[in-house]
Amino acid sequence: MNLSPLRTRLVVGALFVVALLGALDHTVVATSLATIAGDLGALAHMSWIIVAYTLASTVLLPVMGRLGDAIGPRTVFLASITLFLAASLACGFAWNMTSLVVARVVQGIGAAGIQLMSQTLVAYIAEPRRRAQYMSVIGAAFPVAIVAGPLIGGVITDTWGWPWVFWINLPVGGIALVFAASALPRVARAERRPRIDVPGAIAFATGMTALVLGVTWFGEGAGAPAVAAVVLAAVAFTAFVAIERRATHPLVALEIFRDRRMAAATALSAIIGVGLFAIVAYVPTFIQMAYGVTATVSGFVPIATVFGMLVASLGTGWLVGRTGHYRRYAIAGPLISAAGLATMAFLPTGLPLGVPMAAMAVVGIGTGAFMSLVVAVAQSSVPRESTGAATAAVNLVRQIGSTVATAIVGGIIGSGVAALLGADIASLTPSEIRAASDGVQAAVVDAYATVVSPVFGALAAVYVIGFLIALLLPAGRIDDAHPAPTPSHQTTT
Repeated sequence: MNLSPLRTRLVVGALFVVALLGALDHTVVATSLATIAGDLGALAHMSWIIVAYTLASTVLLPVMGRLGDAIGPRTVFLASITLFLAASLACGFAWNMTSLVVARVVQGIGAAGIQLMSQTLVAYIAEPRRRAQYMSVIGAAFPVAIVAGPLIGGVITDTWGWPWVFWINLPVGGIALVFAASALPRVARAERRPRIDVPGAIAFATGMTALVLGVTWFGEGAGAPAVAAVVLAAVAFTAFVAIERRATHPLVALEIFRDRRMAAATALSAIIGVGLFAIVAYVPTFIQMAYGVTATVSGFVPIATVFGMLVASLGTGWLVGRTGHYRRYAIAGPLISAAGLATMAFLPTGLPLGVPMAAMAVVGIGTGAFMSLVVAVAQSSVPRESTGAATAAVNLVRQIGSTVATAIVGGIIGSGVAALLGADIASLTPSEIRAASDGVQAAVVDAYATVVSPVFGALAAVYVIGFLIALLLPAGRIDDAHPAPTPSHQTTT
């Protein structure tokens, strides 16, 4: 079914608003973690406010993808928004850490559906080359959330109290829900009844839970439990692959990866999770320590990265929408990001802050050039009944790569700096270091440069691998893949 230009814009607008709501929740809450945990008397378990949400949203990604293919993405999308809003209400009323974590798990489940279906629905309303353009608009929700989320979270926490960090979702999400319900077309179901691969879902959930717990415990220094969790994850994922290969209705149809476009797009998504998301959280700390600036000033560096991502994503989406050519951007993007990270690796400290800002902006431009594009490529590479599964796979590998690589990078930086400086100096806050002697400041700068520079270099190498993967993409236009899924003739009014 062909939607009118106005109807299409309304649908894309609705999808962007809801996607922004889900993305903002993660970044807004991050600013309020210490306040929330302190008020609930559980500072030692503060990380679980984030881990519970991330774990639930990751584990449910393939399940949501399968449900979207089975009962229709519109139904799953609207149900996910409703679940997300109900959980947001419960989060604000949490009376202890346990109740908050349970509510965050439910909220993460809703977020998984919002994230996936906002992208899957694009495949039902647009031809392949337009998907890249619309996907870049919806994908802009993530960089906007990175910039705006911490500021919004801080203002709300200081002004209204931390429960409103969650309750603010209700009026905004309520409007978005009505908007989405009225604008989204009804689409045909791939099957009469949803059939979920329960054994596969259990194996995958076990593997992901064990993996997230393992990397979290490694970061907390719990060696033996972390090793046991990682071993369990390996066993569970091995079982998952075996189950999926034999399942009649697999949770993830492994045969979709036989298509070269699909395999390359999924691998490129993992490159983004490892290459960028693993380091962006630590860049402000590095800038504060190595350049001696305040936390506020250091925030300009990730902002420059996000701005580069946003401009490049919208730009390549528009270009692909006009020409259909996509391969050149997937090839150039990783090389551009690799150049930016390599510059950071060899950048001497003490330069004006504009220099690392420019280098990280280049990283953002390179990543943005193919970040949303790979989702459109994956969707265009599979038949209609696998659209949700393909979208889930691309998002899933990015999230897994980010989770694992973030834990590894954090461990390298933390242990490396502590080994070079000693526990006393390594535990100093940025403000305390700025007030310390010149000798202490110089030692801190050298330590961070020594530890972090090789990390930038290693991540540049990851992007070079991404360049090699992109070369596997076939030439031609994005339209040359499978046709778009066909919406039913029933639409909402």
